[in-house]
Amino acid sequence: DRCIRTWNCLNGNLLNTTETRSQVCGLVWNGEYRELASSHGYPSNEIILWKYPAMERIAELTGHTERVLHLTLSPDTTTLLSAGADETIRLWKCFPIDHKKKEIKTKTAVSALRMSIR
Repeated sequence: DRCIRTWNCLNGNLLNTTETRSQVCGLVWNGEYRELASSHGYPSNEIILWKYPAMERIAELTGHTERVLHLTLSPDTTTLLSAGADETIRLWKCFPIDHKKKEIKTKTAVSALRMSIR
């Protein structure tokens, strides 16, 4: 139906419906950036990045000539991989690492680990 629907899994209520104007083929969530990537088929054959919860379009990634069948994030969550019906795989550097956040998380994890050993 060319829509992305957001549901509350605890009570089953519909939170939001976003019109995409094209067939939705896949979704990937990036928790660090609080962004959703959606892959699409006819007529656009593109990937759209959405800022959650406002569901504002941040970027439109074009390049596939047929529908984008699959999306996944790299283990470090910086790169989005897409596979299309045009028999291509594309890598998109969408989410750069924020080194300040990474340092804080690393320091917190180390100190929490040290505290649990003692």
